[in-house]
Amino acid sequence: MANIPSILALDFDGVICDGLIEYFEVAWRTYCQVWFPANETPPDGLASQFYRLRPVIETGWEMPVLVKALLEGIAEVEILQDWHNINQKILLQNNLNAKEISTKLDKLRDEWIADDLEDWLSLHRFYPGVIDKLKSTIASTRKLYIISTKEGRFVQQLLQQEGVDLGSEDIFGKEVKRPKYEILRELIQLHKVPQETVWFVEDRLKTLQLVDQQTDLKDVKLFLADWGYNTPLEKTTAQNDPRIQLLSLSQFGQDFSEWV
Repeated sequence: MANIPSILALDFDGVICDGLIEYFEVAWRTYCQVWFPANETPPDGLASQFYRLRPVIETGWEMPVLVKALLEGIAEVEILQDWHNINQKILLQNNLNAKEISTKLDKLRDEWIADDLEDWLSLHRFYPGVIDKLKSTIASTRKLYIISTKEGRFVQQLLQQEGVDLGSEDIFGKEVKRPKYEILRELIQLHKVPQETVWFVEDRLKTLQLVDQQTDLKDVKLFLADWGYNTPLEKTTAQNDPRIQLLSLSQFGQDFSEWV
């Protein structure tokens, strides 16, 4: 097994950046535009419920739907167990589709950035040690890529603020509209590197399991970021999976030899 990657591919939300406060704010604003509540101030306790349930979210449009589910009184345990069916049911009942919610959410985010960039940036924090690791990786001979379900331009803006200059060709955001395993496949073909030297860090267990299911990617090294948006059950599942390595934040900041 290669103990140093030639390509380091990282998810953004939940691996590099913690944007929980911004997620809730943009989710609430979008919810207000879709459902027009009588009171536009979120009820007490809603944000903390939302933070706890963030691991169920795969893409941004689901966030305002999660707000709707919580306000309808759907139990947290039910959301954790059956989120996909719950969100589809809410879309159906309200005659909505993911694309229109997603468009509203991105437009709100764009307007917010245009109106008050400082305010928007201030609601994100980077996990300790992560920015240093990105900078040292960029300075080395290894290639660094970000593969995210967030719009690439938002990722780029946040990284630039921290002095990390990654070109748009190194950031694969939501706009590429391809599964992450496909992007990993493309990177291997582009750089013609052995699979075992491609390391992928992600905080969503399901995404790693999808990579694992690709028979032609069986040697890509997979890491679950235990500091990200995942549940205790997902961490345990990863620990018991010989293919997936559970990675801690302190390990992430160390030499690659400490990761495996």
